[in-house]
Amino acid sequence: MKKILLLLGGWALTFSGYGQATRLNDRNTLGWMVYSGDHKLAEKWALHTEYQWRRVNLLRAPQQQLARLGLVRTLTARVTISGGYTYFQTHRYGSYPTVPARPEPEHRLYQDVSLKDPLGRLTLTHRLRLEQRWLGTRAEEGQGPVQDWVFQNRIRYQLTGQFPLQGPTVEDNEWYLNAFDELFIGFGRNVGDNVFNQNRLSGGLGYQFRDNAKVELNYLHQISQHAEPDAASGRPVFEINQGFRLNVLYDLDFTRAAAR
Repeated sequence: MKKILLLLGGWALTFSGYGQATRLNDRNTLGWMVYSGDHKLAEKWALHTEYQWRRVNLLRAPQQQLARLGLVRTLTARVTISGGYTYFQTHRYGSYPTVPARPEPEHRLYQDVSLKDPLGRLTLTHRLRLEQRWLGTRAEEGQGPVQDWVFQNRIRYQLTGQFPLQGPTVEDNEWYLNAFDELFIGFGRNVGDNVFNQNRLSGGLGYQFRDNAKVELNYLHQISQHAEPDAASGRPVFEINQGFRLNVLYDLDFTRAAAR
């Protein structure tokens, strides 16, 4: 119930601003290509690898890039924990860009816990993630090396659902539905008015080639609040972004190779 209330609270924060005439809306068309894989190292340990290539304007312009590396520990059949490092880069895009010129980097550490919750044919997964972020900024004109790093904390809650279309469970060479909603909240020093950071809602169709190889094509809706107001008008800026997310999941089992 607490998780549901948190999620509903995030939606309320997200959509309550639609009636506010003072805010500026920046609309962008997204195209996100995502690879992720959990590669088994031992019975209860896996290496998480992930890369995201994010574009706007029907893939014509860069938006962001993300590379993530971490360790995953299986505690039970339903509970896993993980942690690691993320490199993130933001390009200049949109009508109210936050990056003046050259791309600006961000370093993150993260820790999360995931809980699977089977409900008949539907499988829900709850994930709670903490992030420690170091955001780099260049000189005023946006050129040259990074001049300063600003530290921020963020917490994320994601609810994911998967539903098989051809049987009680998802098997090889079968289709399934998938969806998720994720709420991002900033907290601690240097956050300012950007407590609500963003919300992502996504859903679509997946296909499982094998239990370690899947592909998903989803609709993606993102609402993101800029940390700083528009410099010219002083009004808050919200991005209202829509597009697609192509997700490729491929896991390797290194324990089998070691046993040969």
